[in-house]
Order: sequence, then C-alpha cells, then structure tokens
Amino acid sequence: MLHNYLLTFQQWRHKTAFMPRKVRVQYPDAIYHVMSRGDQRDDIFFGDVDRHDFIKTLAEACQKTDWQVHAFCLMRNHYHLVVQTPNGNLVAGMQWLQSTYTIRFNNRHAMAGHVLSGRYKAQLIEGGGNGYLRTACDYVHLNPVRAKLLAPEDRLLAYPWSSFPLYLAAQKHRPAWLRVDRLLGEHGIRQDTPLSRQEFERHMERRRLEEMDPEALERVRNGWCLGSEAFRKECLEKMEDKLSDNHPGRERLETAAAKAERLIAQELVRLNWTREDLTTKAKSDPLKLELAARLRRETTLTIKQIAGRLNLGKPKGAKSNLHRWMNRQAEISPHPKLNIQ
Repeated sequence: MLHNYLLTFQQWRHKTAFMPRKVRVQYPDAIYHVMSRGDQRDDIFFGDVDRHDFIKTLAEACQKTDWQVHAFCLMRNHYHLVVQTPNGNLVAGMQWLQSTYTIRFNNRHAMAGHVLSGRYKAQLIEGGGNGYLRTACDYVHLNPVRAKLLAPEDRLLAYPWSSFPLYLAAQKHRPAWLRVDRLLGEHGIRQDTPLSRQEFERHMERRRLEEMDPEALERVRNGWCLGSEAFRKECLEKMEDKLSDNHPGRERLETAAAKAERLIAQELVRLNWTREDLTTKAKSDPLKLELAARLRRETTLTIKQIAGRLNLGKPKGAKSNLHRWMNRQAEISPHPKLNIQ
C-alpha cells in the first residue's frame, strides 16, 4: 500500500513539475482585471484598519509604477482591481503590492507566513471603448451585491470599500491614481460634473437590478482575456513573444531600473553632483538619503538595490540610516512617515 502511495505521489510530482504556468503578458498601457484571494481562502482583512492599509499600499504601488486604477473592490477574503499599466510593469507592481501588504498585515497582527495565495489572476481587458472595460469595472463594483452585503433598499454607495463611492465624489476628493474618465465614457457620460455623477449612479443602480448575463459573468470570472476575437489573437501573439520593436508604446516601456536611473540623473542635476559624488559622499549623507527615499517612494527597487546604486553600504545599515532620516523629516514635516520595509 505504501508502494502504491509513493507511486501516486511521484506521478503527481512529475505532473506538477512540468505543468505550465500561465504567461503574464505585459505591454505598455495593458489593462487587467486582477483578483487575489487569501491563502487557503482565509480572510485578508480583519477589519477597517486592514482595508485602509491595503488602499494606502495600493496608492504607494501606483506612485512607484505609474499604474492607473479604473476600479477596485475589497471583499472579506479577496480583492479585485481593474488596473492599467502605462509602463507594462504589472508583475513588478503586484510583487511589491502583495509582499508589502503581507509584511504590514503580519506585523500588525503579530502573525507570520502567507496572507495571499501565491498566484493572482490577471485577466487582460480590451480597452478600446467597446464596452469590455465597462463589463469588467461593473463586475468589480457589483461584487457587494452578488455577495449579499447590501440590503435591497441600500444604495450601492453604501458599501465603502470599493472605488464606486469615489466615482460619485468631486475630482478634488479622489486619489490621483484613480482614473474615472474611461469608465464614465463607456457608460456614455462625457463630463465629470455633479449631474453626470448622479447619472452614473442611476446607471449602476439599474445595472444591479438587471439579471446579469450568465455567459458574460462566466467570461469575467474564468476567462484569461475579455475582448474581441481580434484582441484575443493579438494577446496570443504577445504570449508567443512576437511583439515587434516598433509596436506602439514600446518606447515608453520603462523598467524599475530604468526609472531609477532617470530619477538619479534628475537628482544629480538638481544637486549639482556627479556620479563620483555618490561614491565619495558619506553613506549617511542627508542628500543621498533624500535621494534614496525618493527611489523607495517612486520605484519598486528593494533597499539592497537602492543601496547598491547610491553606495549606501550594506542593506541593513542603509535601512537604518534611511529610517533615522525619515524620522527626522517626520519631526519637521506634517507628512506621514514612509514605510520602507
């Protein structure tokens, strides 16, 4: 019997060892419906503090990657995003977002281990104004309705942990990383005014009362891409690495390393420094640490990578120096301290 078990285990291991993982297709201005669940489907939000922290972490991820979020919704044990990546950097951004939230969640609750399951879903969305972005965003905004978290008499606005209430707020009250124009446009709303926002709410309240097409729901839930047949074929070509060098937008493809080099060059000009100054200046030089803080804030580079580029010494020492610098800044500035985990 043990022999049979070992054979079964070996067959399973052989099968899973060669099981292909889904290809992450990345290109400038790609749009994705991203969904990630808790590890073992456990809760990823224990309360409102966790939800606020996730949104804060998402905001930092957008600052680092230049992401534009079209919709989001936080549920008990999973979350949804509809996100556009101008620099084709979904993987780097998701790695930072999920690992940073995990570290902060575990620290807050004195826990250890995985919070989110290892493999998030990233469904490609066609964004050509033909309704597919609307389908994805409406699906995300209506999650609380399908989960029966709202009573029939409640407005969709009553669920606070999605981007829908922000769509109804004035522009000055929305975060810069939330982009509303494209979804409003696909609802036939061309202006961002109080009256147009009321019109959008009426659209969505009618949408929640409609019986959703089971076929459309299935495509959003389980499909790897949401779009026309032409878009599907184009995505398959990208999967096969057939994206040509002159593809529109390729010149804007900027990795975290390239962005870091651009920011360093800007700061060297501002400081009237040369590259040699990064070597000769002390590891704890305040201006070097100011530059390090900017790289930490605006890129997905790790402390180790930043320390290497700026000659800040070993990562542990660089992190300590940066913490001290940030604490001093917090004492003289009203802005919140930067978490540099």
